[in-house]
Amino acid sequence: MGTFTVFNQFMLKQHNGNAIDLDTATIKVMITTSAYTPSQAHAFKSDVTNEVSGTNYTARGTAISGVTCALDGNVVEWIHADIVWAQNAGGFSNGRTYVWYEDTGVDGTSKLIGYMTEGADFGNVSGPLTLDIAAATGALNISRTP
Repeated sequence: MGTFTVFNQFMLKQHNGNAIDLDTATIKVMITTSAYTPSQAHAFKSDVTNEVSGTNYTARGTAISGVTCALDGNVVEWIHADIVWAQNAGGFSNGRTYVWYEDTGVDGTSKLIGYMTEGADFGNVSGPLTLDIAAATGALNISRTP
């Protein structure tokens, strides 16, 4: 599994009074092809291109559930339940990057949070696809040294 990377604009918004409430906001995970290259200049869903399509995948991504955001020592851990895209021969096999964002319903105001790029294409054609966010590491870990 790839490494979760936070978009710089997300970190800025979290610290300047325009924060996303990670516990209660509608947050989705969408999947893009390798044709999308994440950039730290990206701030909104409208900056993301080349979303996958196929049976058992919903355009604009899947809403996360089972969210916890908690302090563990000096680390803030943001964790959510696994997401499963059921197997289907008409699914997709060209996924490369997972992208988390706050869904406002408008691409130009839906704030990006982070992304995780895999080393090879993935999909749900030959079996179900599971995004497993391990409780031990979380989707997002922000730490500081005391």
